[in-house]
Amino acid sequence: MGFDTRVPRIIRWGAGTSAQILDLLKQLGGARPLIVTDRRLLETEMISNLVAALSREGAAVYGDVLPDPTDKEVAKGVAVYRSGGHDSLVSMGGGSSIDTAKAIGILIANGGEIRDYKAPAAIPNAGPPHIAIPTTAGTGSEVTSFTVISDTRNQEKMLIAGAHLVPTAAIIDYELTLSMPKRLTADTGTDSLTHALEAYVSRKANPMSDLLARDAMKVIWEWLPTAYREPGNRIAREKMMMAATVAGMAFSNASVALVHGMSRPLGFFFHIPHGLSNAMLLPAVTRFSIPGAPGRYAECAKAMGIAGSEDADLEAATELVDALFQRNQELEVPSPREYGIAEREYFRLVPTMIEQALASGSPQNNPRVPTQQEIGGLYREVWESHQ
Repeated sequence: MGFDTRVPRIIRWGAGTSAQILDLLKQLGGARPLIVTDRRLLETEMISNLVAALSREGAAVYGDVLPDPTDKEVAKGVAVYRSGGHDSLVSMGGGSSIDTAKAIGILIANGGEIRDYKAPAAIPNAGPPHIAIPTTAGTGSEVTSFTVISDTRNQEKMLIAGAHLVPTAAIIDYELTLSMPKRLTADTGTDSLTHALEAYVSRKANPMSDLLARDAMKVIWEWLPTAYREPGNRIAREKMMMAATVAGMAFSNASVALVHGMSRPLGFFFHIPHGLSNAMLLPAVTRFSIPGAPGRYAECAKAMGIAGSEDADLEAATELVDALFQRNQELEVPSPREYGIAEREYFRLVPTMIEQALASGSPQNNPRVPTQQEIGGLYREVWESHQ
């Protein structure tokens, strides 16, 4: 059976490549770009350098992106784009900035409100040229066919999917990650590990996504602790940046599974950064999922160097779970309780989180498809558990 592959038209790799933005924009026919970024980056040298490079092109900056972008920020961005007569998009930042730019582009080309395109709705037309420049090594949004936007009316994180969401080009400049703090390094790194693991065990996996996912998980597992402990280690930063992008290509072409399905409502209701909510869930969800594909999880453990080639499947998969719990301790990943969430509010919202997790479609890609009761059990299990 054949399969499609979705990647940007151009991916430019390497230290300092973000300075080549003007050349790349001209290749794509852009003349008046709108730069989309978040409030944290708005006053940084990264953005000032980008604006300086594009100033002659009539660039403007939309810097109101929030950590969990909503339909409101997207609508504001569309208004700025139209009022400025822009013809292209440049996003710089983490997944929130890139996801917001994707959503802006879709509305520019198709009209309506962003909730109109919640998966599985189709996206008929491609947006304007979009160059994505990630500043974190984690989300992979710069190469994916997905965006996640919070719907303030319906109180949920919406998954929007389609080939037209893949950025036209991506610039992968690891030097932009050298100033990332430890917590962000850990969370985005675990996010990219989750992308690789879930892509590999997904029911939608294919031979190409398998190759990408195996390589990505091996590199991330080896280099994330170094990037976490030594923020200025250029080798670790370069390895993590490349692996995060490769993991993004893997899950964009195989989809994610139960961890992401459960993570989105957990993040929406309690404002937990996406990578951190994935980290809270990953060990327990992996343990739950192993009976559905013990061989695939064993292959992950062996690719990551956690298990030996001679280990039986169930033994290797169990070693993987133990290692994931241990890694969370090393990276100081809190449980939802330790994060400061009120217990009564958490359990009050469990039924709603179950409903939204299932509605996202991601759990159906899991090797072991959960029932409502099983998802509820996992939410209860991760409340305070580290093992």
